[in-house]
Amino acid sequence: MEVAVNLELKTLNVKQDITYYNTSNDSLISIVLNDWNNAFSGKNTPLAKRFSDEFYRGFHLAKAAERGNTTILNLTDSDNMALEWERTEKNPDFVVVKLNRKLYPGEKIDLHLVYISKIPSDKFTRYGFDQNGGMNLKNWFLSPARFENHRFTKSNNFNLDDIANAATNYEVNIKIPNQYSITTDLNLVSKEETNSSFNTYFFSGANRTDFNFFIEKENSFVNYDNGSLEVLTNLKNKKLSEIQKAVIINRVVNFASAFIGKYPHEKITVSQADYDRNPFYGLNQLPSFISPFSDDFIFEITFLKTYLNNYLKNSLKLDPRKDNWVYDGIQIYTMMKYMDENHLDQKMLGRLSKMKLFKSYNITNLTFNEQYSYYYMLMARKNLDQPLGDPKNTLIKFNEQIASKYRAGLSLSYLDDYLNHDIVPESVQEFYNLNKTEQTNRYDFEKILTKNSAKNIDWFFTTIIDSRDIIDYKFSNVSRTKDSIQFQIKNKTDNFVPISVYGLKKNEVVFKKWIEPKNTDSIYEFDRKNADKIVLNYDNEVPEYNQRNNWKSLKSVVITNRPIKFNFAKDLEDPYYNQILYIPTLTYNLYDGFTPGIRFHNKTILDKPFTFDINPAYSIKAGTVSGSSAFVYNQYYRNSTLYNVRYSVSQNYFHYAPDATYLRLNPMVQFRIREENFRDNRKQLIMFRQVIVNREASQYITDNSKPNYSVFNARYSNTKTELIDHFSFMTDVQFGGNFGKVAGEVEYRRLFENNHKLNLRLYAGSFLYNTTNSDYFSFGLDRPTDYMFDYNFYGRSESTGFFSQQYVMAEGGFKSKLAPAYANQWMTALNASYSIWNWIEVYGDVGFMKSKHQSENFVYDSGIRLNLVPDYFELYFPVYSNNGWEISQNKYNEKIRFVITLSPKTLVNLFTRKWF
Repeated sequence: MEVAVNLELKTLNVKQDITYYNTSNDSLISIVLNDWNNAFSGKNTPLAKRFSDEFYRGFHLAKAAERGNTTILNLTDSDNMALEWERTEKNPDFVVVKLNRKLYPGEKIDLHLVYISKIPSDKFTRYGFDQNGGMNLKNWFLSPARFENHRFTKSNNFNLDDIANAATNYEVNIKIPNQYSITTDLNLVSKEETNSSFNTYFFSGANRTDFNFFIEKENSFVNYDNGSLEVLTNLKNKKLSEIQKAVIINRVVNFASAFIGKYPHEKITVSQADYDRNPFYGLNQLPSFISPFSDDFIFEITFLKTYLNNYLKNSLKLDPRKDNWVYDGIQIYTMMKYMDENHLDQKMLGRLSKMKLFKSYNITNLTFNEQYSYYYMLMARKNLDQPLGDPKNTLIKFNEQIASKYRAGLSLSYLDDYLNHDIVPESVQEFYNLNKTEQTNRYDFEKILTKNSAKNIDWFFTTIIDSRDIIDYKFSNVSRTKDSIQFQIKNKTDNFVPISVYGLKKNEVVFKKWIEPKNTDSIYEFDRKNADKIVLNYDNEVPEYNQRNNWKSLKSVVITNRPIKFNFAKDLEDPYYNQILYIPTLTYNLYDGFTPGIRFHNKTILDKPFTFDINPAYSIKAGTVSGSSAFVYNQYYRNSTLYNVRYSVSQNYFHYAPDATYLRLNPMVQFRIREENFRDNRKQLIMFRQVIVNREASQYITDNSKPNYSVFNARYSNTKTELIDHFSFMTDVQFGGNFGKVAGEVEYRRLFENNHKLNLRLYAGSFLYNTTNSDYFSFGLDRPTDYMFDYNFYGRSESTGFFSQQYVMAEGGFKSKLAPAYANQWMTALNASYSIWNWIEVYGDVGFMKSKHQSENFVYDSGIRLNLVPDYFELYFPVYSNNGWEISQNKYNEKIRFVITLSPKTLVNLFTRKWF
């Protein structure tokens, strides 16, 4: 390649010659070239849709100048004959070049290309042009795709850093302005000054699948050469000296070389951008002034993770998308081995583990390596884990970046422990060396493991790698004598894999055995060796779903197998205790005032089938006891689109008026349905509940409604949401003693290419029968009566004043207060809003409503909406409605509506939707 860099236009002018050797046994009629830079060319590319799916707004809102593309000017063969090529709108990130003749096995062909690469901003992926005028270049050129199983690998750019290029020898001449420096992992052949303004660099690299260029005004990279490998890194850490960094880098480089194999190239880059794309998630990401880890340890774990990632990506000749688990498995497994050798006593919480304040917490007792299993279990308990063998692009974000990576490493560590710590390291080295001479796939690695193992390890590939089957063993029929222990193992999931059994005496291991259960009837007998406790999977080698049932006491008198332990705030699940967590709470409504309380619950960081949440409180303003409670049981289905059934009973006891309390009981069952493709954001919910409300009589409430009532409610919702499009559909049926009603709601949101957003909502509801004599159960036009106490109204009985201006999007959804405000027969409403600039929107509502013995009413309103934080903080300013020009009327400030949500859960959801 001859490349001329234009830093002002953010372009690369490329003249490229490709000599393609057909090393396959197939005759080729076309060649596929990866063109991942062109994935940034529009808002409807597969990459753009991926960004939308993960709720990343930056790409959709970007200016055209910030996006990238590839413009092919010329493509010819060795005879200078033009070649026909195709790049479709559906697949803009690869080019199919149609050859003028068949390319037979063993033959070669020359392709000559001239094209312009417009480089995108680095704010999308951390690769591209930066704000300082430089460039971080990756996947910017046209490169032959990997050929395997009689076809080329055609893969879209999904920002997963998993391009499948053919192994290639590169020669690159690149011309840049002479005030800029260039850093790369290619070998420098020569440098010459073309004229007073430009320098031309000549680089080469053999048997590579990719390389990086970093073009900067001020070179941020430091060169560390330990004699066998030149490491170029710009990882940030100002508190360490260059000597300290050199010692750490040398330690990591030597460990990887000894444990995996010698790096096949002379240079490697380890950049801050590489780390930022996929950091080591955990407490080491905290700012240094509150980090529980030392500066040198943070630099070491940062460098270790990024170095191993680049080391393996540049060495292994796998398909990085299809065989991703091998990359991740070797990387995390090597990190675990490195920590065992160099930081065996390092805890997950660093120096916090030594503080007396945290001694009682299970999370402080975990070693650094033990955290990996908890990140995996976080997803397994949510029923969101995916098979390790699935392609990388099918994984949800949390699995792709965290859970599946960690489980892959855990799985190799599990196999290593089972095979006595020699087979897996040898197999990794053998596989690594194979990649120096051949293109490989996961099955080559599996063949090597199987060949080297004296034991049958088919279970490892079928259960651990290629399925999401869970592992859960427990003891049954345990008996003991002074010298022996006899027991059976109950398999709760019918997945028979090896499991470790430990004997403990005063929490010290006195024996460890691996057993291989084949059925549930096997009886095992071990020498007791004075053990007072037997534990399955004590060191967590096995990625087991539930460890709460893993141990049995061998003492003569056992009061409880798992004693109760109280902890403040939050903790990781401790399998050896029944944990009760407590934390102070503070809620507010107009009638109770500030309501301090204390919350007792068993919700640890990992989900569990049964949870309780009891929150007694004291209403300062009312001077009475109040509070809430909830008891929930979750039933998960692993292999069904109906993935969760949730049974729950909740209770609330607060004031609904200045002088009256309410008690609500809410038994409920919910059926949650998802698509077979976990990345599909469509979710369905079927809910049945009975809402039982007992209200004290109040002299302030004169609506003639019965104070005590019960409502049966059935609801179905179907929602598919992403950044660009949101569509939801809901139907709702209610039956009370004196009424029955049915309602439906359709909502649609669209973010257009001009960055304006349209919101549409259609609501329709009708009574099936209604013999009530008040509007308490009627449809509300601008504010629901909330007789089922579903919404967090701060002043639910207020009809005037500040608290009456609180807005909830429900039923009619109007913002202006119009008369009549209720309908006791039927109501339809259309709500619309359109963004005109940033978070400023115009809104309009129209509807029809009908009450008994009254004619139909046509209602409308309009105004300005400030959508500052959706669902969290919004303001509505009415302008024109049935009331006329509201903006010119008296007491306009009382017409303004607001949305203020004090629940942190709403903000948390804005974050978690990007990951789950």
